Amino acid sequence: MPTLYLGADASTVAPYVIFSGDPWRVEVLKKYLDNPQHVAFLREFNTYTGLYKGVKITVTSTGIGAPSAAIAMEEMYEAGMKVAVRMGTVMSLQDDMLGHFIIPIAAMRRESTSKTYVEESYPAVADIGLVNIMNRTVTDFGRRYLNGINCTMDGFYSKMHDSRFSKECGIDMLRTFEELKKLHVTGVDMESACMLTLGRLMGVKTCVVTMATVLENLKDTLKGQDRTDAEDLLCRVVLEGIYRCHTQDESQENIGSC
Repeated sequence: MPTLYLGADASTVAPYVIFSGDPWRVEVLKKYLDNPQHVAFLREFNTYTGLYKGVKITVTSTGIGAPSAAIAMEEMYEAGMKVAVRMGTVMSLQDDMLGHFIIPIAAMRRESTSKTYVEESYPAVADIGLVNIMNRTVTDFGRRYLNGINCTMDGFYSKMHDSRFSKECGIDMLRTFEELKKLHVTGVDMESACMLTLGRLMGVKTCVVTMATVLENLKDTLKGQDRTDAEDLLCRVVLEGIYRCHTQDESQENIGSC
């Protein structure tokens, strides 16, 4: 029976799942798959399953924020997911990382959704094997990466970017960014901590591979073709990383053992 929101089931979902925030970025991923089959496009969840170098991979979207990301993780787990990669964009707190990869080893849980699953002291930690594979893949593509700690928060206009309303409310974004820098946080997003936490709880090997497309409070951004090219590269790196994960341990019984 198809899942409630994604319309997926064990017959349409691969053990390897890539999660993109943007449902239209899934269409970019699809171009690199052989024989992609459209599972469904329901609400913010756009899902395909196809082959990359002979490896069956599902690509889907989460929309923005931890609540919908948790739904996507839950329903893909129900359908048999063994390995999960969040592939998306991130706000970098280091100016020199714009246009480069941030692959966090862990994330601060300042979103609220993961707290509905487990107490706040439970860590949001990436699978180190997956992280190492993605690191090597980025290097082989000739690009830079940074392994650090992300911070995941719920409020974009209350915590990450000035708006008319946030200014009227007297919210000081600078204080948030200065605090996070003192904690040596490398990037800010709205999904990673929740997905890493759920991955650990589910026994699903999970990591996050992001492209820094904006700097703090959007003081600088990738635009136009630069942004398009960066997101295309992100798609190619993650697909290749999953292929390498599969081939590294394809002789072992547990498909998620990479």
